[in-house]
Amino acid sequence: MAAASDARNIFTLVRKSIDVRAVHVHVRKPFRFLLCGDPALIAEFRALLLGGYDGPVPVEAAACLETIRAEMPLVTNPNEVRAIIFLGRGLDAAHADFGALSTLNVPIFAITVDPDAAPAGPSTPPEPGMWSEYVVPSLTRDALRGRLFLHLIERARGAEIAIGRSFPVLRDTVAAKLTRDAANNALKVALASAVVDHIPVVGFVLGAFASAGDMVAITGIQVMLMLHIEAVYGRDPDVGRTWQLLPVIGGGFGWRTLARELVGFVPVAGIAIKGAIAYAGTIVVGEGVTFFQEHGSYMTKGQASVLYERAKADALRFARELIGKLRRK
Repeated sequence: MAAASDARNIFTLVRKSIDVRAVHVHVRKPFRFLLCGDPALIAEFRALLLGGYDGPVPVEAAACLETIRAEMPLVTNPNEVRAIIFLGRGLDAAHADFGALSTLNVPIFAITVDPDAAPAGPSTPPEPGMWSEYVVPSLTRDALRGRLFLHLIERARGAEIAIGRSFPVLRDTVAAKLTRDAANNALKVALASAVVDHIPVVGFVLGAFASAGDMVAITGIQVMLMLHIEAVYGRDPDVGRTWQLLPVIGGGFGWRTLARELVGFVPVAGIAIKGAIAYAGTIVVGEGVTFFQEHGSYMTKGQASVLYERAKADALRFARELIGKLRRK
């Protein structure tokens, strides 16, 4: 109950700064994926992306997929194109001429379907105008989500929410990216305020203000993350509805309080710990909301605890490396 009460107080402070209109802008962000290659595979890939709706496929979602000829890419709205997806079998990609496609200056994802192959692909997504091959045994969610979906969303920065809202199969990938981005922002805020707390005189004068400020800022990041993920899953942004997710925010608030106490007891290491807990708390908020959207229920305490400890350990390594670099400088 105390955590929920604390969360309500913080929520009241950040509510005025929540920009619901910005979420609507992201939802309506225009984008387009161009499909080319084997006609049968194109049809199968379209069905995968547009599957998962409870009712008919929205016309606006279907319109985001445009089939073209690789040798003559006539595009309706070139400025809206985020990626080109070439689908083939065997050596189709190796023998294809991507010269005309490269002039559109967007990344080209060449998917080769080989039933006898294990999923494989580059460690980083292709640059604009360049192409990379992704080998998969079939055009299924499990075969594509490991690398292809991840890279596709990474290269569509700025349109992620609109893409997830249009294509249900990509929603968990989009939510994961939004969560990582928000966690990195929370980490930066926490590290900045922790450093201020440890600067002589400045820390004495501004420390309390910075501590309160980072609490509001990080909670604001988390609330916006909640609204973004809900939008990805097809729900219009509604700040009032986030009250049903207060147990998730309450947990995040408790971790930030613990982080602040640790900074006082462990001055230098505490900076890293504070940043790590802000990062981990945001990861748990994002993945908790995603879990709620996917399953209609909250994570169990055990599931959230395992997730939090894993995220905290990862963030601690990153934060300590950062503090080490600052010390050396």
